[in-house]
Parts: sequence; structure tokens; C-alpha cells
Amino acid sequence: MNKLILELQEISVQEFYGTNNENLDFIIHKFPSLKVSVRGRKISASGPEEDLRKFESKIKEISEHMLHYNRLNFQDLEYIFDEQSIPFSKTRNIDDVIVHGVNGQLIKALTPNQRKLVNAVQEKDMIFATGPAGTGKTYTSVALAVRALKNKEVKRIILTRPAVEAGESLGFLPGDLKEKLDPYLQPLYDALRDMIHYEKLANLIDRGTIEVAPLAFMRGRTLDNAFVILDEAQNTTHSQMKMFLTRMGKRAKFIITGDPGQVDLPLKQKSGLKLAMHILQNIKDIAFVQLDGKDVVRHKLVKEIIDAYASEENQS
Repeated sequence: MNKLILELQEISVQEFYGTNNENLDFIIHKFPSLKVSVRGRKISASGPEEDLRKFESKIKEISEHMLHYNRLNFQDLEYIFDEQSIPFSKTRNIDDVIVHGVNGQLIKALTPNQRKLVNAVQEKDMIFATGPAGTGKTYTSVALAVRALKNKEVKRIILTRPAVEAGESLGFLPGDLKEKLDPYLQPLYDALRDMIHYEKLANLIDRGTIEVAPLAFMRGRTLDNAFVILDEAQNTTHSQMKMFLTRMGKRAKFIITGDPGQVDLPLKQKSGLKLAMHILQNIKDIAFVQLDGKDVVRHKLVKEIIDAYASEENQS
């Protein structure tokens, strides 16, 4: 019987094993042919030689991941063991820290697909980033916009959403214009507040350097020297999406985010996001980044909920 003894170094054993050994149990479950035991920092395994080599390789990859990212969660383990995923070691061609947020918070790309989005922004001027809720589409995009502004790559940030619940007609809602709009734009403000101190953010908004506005306000404009994000794009109509895409001016970056599976438009209206992705799929200077349940960085139940709904939709 072949035997292997590994010793974990420079990483937290508690974090490696996980709460109630849930990480360790996950790893052992992936190697049913091996007999694995642990004692402190030492991991012993016995079984077929080929499986021992794979086991050693995965333990090394997990350890390297923890050293590089200073964390290990369930989503990380799933990525590491998913044969279709890009290895973490091959997605480190850029600094994972996108921007330093409020109180020194490090805003990072946390998953390989989020890093794909970061890479795409470096290479292309227009990017479609799609995926379910909680996958970091909007948050990562806003971080990239803030970084571009700080690095003086653009002169302004424009964040926009279709106010679909009010049909882009907000007159019947109470309050002044800002009070009418803010509930629809709150997620964008939340992301900005993580990345820019409140007083500075208020000043940038007052000066127009950062603009948060409903999609209807983009009509008739040319957006030059700007990092522009269209969020919740699945709720645009075909004409709204065409209008938005043709606002692109010189030295501009456009990110279009949305979840094609969560369209809130009336049943007879087609999503402008779905149509745009079909129409533009062969334009080489446009990037398409698909995020999925493995990119969920919220509570792990969110991933299970997304998977359950996806399973139900596939059966119907």
C-alpha cells in the first residue's frame, strides 16, 4: 500500500480544515480510494499511487491559494476541484486588489470569473457581464470604474439602471427627483460607499464626476472619457439597449451587467440584453463574461437557491 505524508506550512490549519472539519470532509470525499487521517499539521494518506499524486497536487493548490488570497471558503474549494475551471495559479496575471476601499478595505476579484471580468476590461472597451444575483457583477464593475477614475484613465463615472418598476416614468412617486430615483439606484450607491469615503463621494457626485441616474437620462447624450456601467440590463427593452450602446463616445469603457434569467419586463416585451448579446456576439472587440453560481460571494445558501431554481427551470 502506497503512503503519503504531507505537512501544512505557513497557513492556518483551522481555516484549512474548516468549521467542524467541513473543508477536510469535502476534500476527503473527492478521493474515495484513499484512506486519509490528520494530526495537527500533518495529513497522512494511503492508497493507489496515481490518486496520491492527485491528492498531493490538490493539497498544494489549496495551500497556495490560501497563501495568495488569505482565505479559503466553500466556493474556492469547488473551483479548485472543478476540472472545467481555470486553475487559480493561471489567473494571477494581474493584481487581485482592484481598489483600496474605505478604511483600507481591499476590494478584490474573488473568483476566477470575476478575474476574467477584470482582464476583459483591460483588453476591451465594451463588456457584457452576465450571471445570477450575488456573483459580483455590479460590485466588481463599480470597483473597476473607481480604479479607472483614481488612475485618471477616465474623467467621470456614470452608473445607470432601468427603473423598470416605474416604467421609466417616475412622476407618480412621492418626493423630489432624487427621492424618486434613489430606491432604484441604491445598490450602486452601496457599492460606491464601500470604495469612496462619504464626504468625498458626495463631493464627486455634486461636481458631476460621478453620476448615478436612470437609463432614460442617457438619451441624446455622447459619453466621452467615461467609465459607464449599465446595471440590471435584462430589464431594458430592445430600443433602450440600442440607445444606450450608441451613447459610447471616445475614450470610454462600457460594462453591461445583468441576469438574463431574471427579467422583470412585461411578458410581451423581449429583454434588450438577450437580443444585444445575440446581435453583437460576432464583434471581436466586445467581450462577454459569464458568471454563475460558483461565483456567488454571499451566504452559501444563495448558491444552493440559484442551483435549485436552475434545476427547476431545466425540468420545465
